[in-house]
Parts: sequence; C-alpha cells; structure tokens
Amino acid sequence: MNKIIIGFLVSSFALLSTAAQATIISFSDFSSTAGLTINGDAAAVDDGSRDVLRVTPSINSQGGSFFSTTTINLADSASFSSKFIFNINDPHFGGADGLVFVVQTQGNNVGGIGGGIGYQSIDNSLGIEFDTWNNGGVDESNANHVGVNLNGNMDSVVQYNAPGTFEDGNDRFVWIDYNGVTQDLEIRMSTIDLRPAAAILSYANLDLETVLGTTDAFVGFTSGTGAANSNHDVVSWEFRDTFNPINDVPEPAPLALLGLGLIGFSIARKRRS
Repeated sequence: MNKIIIGFLVSSFALLSTAAQATIISFSDFSSTAGLTINGDAAAVDDGSRDVLRVTPSINSQGGSFFSTTTINLADSASFSSKFIFNINDPHFGGADGLVFVVQTQGNNVGGIGGGIGYQSIDNSLGIEFDTWNNGGVDESNANHVGVNLNGNMDSVVQYNAPGTFEDGNDRFVWIDYNGVTQDLEIRMSTIDLRPAAAILSYANLDLETVLGTTDAFVGFTSGTGAANSNHDVVSWEFRDTFNPINDVPEPAPLALLGLGLIGFSIARKRRS
C-alpha cells in the first residue's frame, strides 16, 4: 500500500559536511491521509481506479479544503518546491469552480464555496488557482486559467489563460517553485509526467515571507462549487520546504556532485502490490 511520508531527507550534498534537512510531504496516493486535516465537503475517495483526495464533489454549493495538520517551517525566506497531479472531471451545468494550491498562516480548516474556490478572504496567503469559471473582469473574462493570488484576493496578480479545459477528466502535472532568495515564483504544467523547461507563469519580486508574516505556514488545497460543479481531485502531492525543484535536470557539473552526494543513502517507497 502507498503511504504518506512526512519525514526528513538528508541533503544530497552531505559529503560537504554542511548537511541540511528538508521536510518532505509525499503522497503517491491518498489511501492514507495521516498528517492532513480534511475540511468541509472534501474526502478521500476511491474513484474506481485509485485513491484520490476529492476536494469538492460534483454537487452544487460545495466547499472543501485539506491542509497539513501542523505548520511547515519554510526555510530560506519562505522558499518551497511542490509537485502535484490534479484531475477535474464529471462537470455539470458548465462545470465549476476550480482548485487552489494554498500556502497560508490562518489555520488548517479554511475554505468556502462558489467562485471564491475556497480561497477567497484567506489573509496572509499565496494561492495558485486553476480556475474553471468565467467571473468576468476579475478573471479577464476567461473560464480556464491559472492565476497567482495573494491574501485571499481572487483578482490574480498574474494570469495564464490556458487552452482547452481543465474539466476534461485528464490528469494535469504541476510544478510550483518559489525561491525566497531571488523572490521568484514559477509554475509549470503538463499533461504528461515530464517537467517542462519553461514556466507557463512566473511572478518576480514576490516577498512571500512578508506576505505570510512568518515562515511557518499550513500548505494544502481548497476548492468550491456553486450553481455549477465538477469533481476536483488531487491525485498525488509532494512538497519540500526549501527551493529544491522536483524532477529538475541538473547542469552537468552539479550532476557530478550530486552523484557523489547520493552515495550512502537511499529512499525506499512502498508501492501498491
């Protein structure tokens, strides 16, 4: 059986005698939800082929969220890297409203229904929205977009209008990286498990530590439905509390160092038999 792993990973550069520790939240599926607080209409479900965390079901006027039960300390000026797979399916009445990846300091039980996608009015927060409803000017009159949102404001500071629709039942692979030293945020997305070289959306000069007011934050997801609905599923999720891009391809020189640093440790992951 797959299991949650919330633990510590010794830096691959341990041979440099400055070994660091990084918190990893890792769900290859949601057969276990240990370490998470699940709120509102969210629930871990078997979708018929795998165990997902359904943040809202395809029912009108639903709101749900799930967050780390305890805060994560984000080292290096609130830096982090995350990768997840989401799947939005079974839309009704046009489908709505979307899913938001959230880093916030308010609590592990926040969320709401409708066009706020469970994120609206969460102060001291960063939200990356995958919005599937056209709410007019606040969404650039677009019904399928990715946006960077701050402090619970649904008017994104930057937005990428994506082709097609997220509600087609296909998996989307997402990589989100924030470097607190350079204050750069990048979002990558693909329909296959291959990290793109280029970001679909970036935001520079983001002082996330000031936005949050601390480097201790709850991390997780929110969703909401209104008069239209869809299943909003998170299929898998990994989160690192440092800027350490997942599936990144190192340059040749660092790759040689990485090979040395990897000597002496390994990570075993249980898989479904």
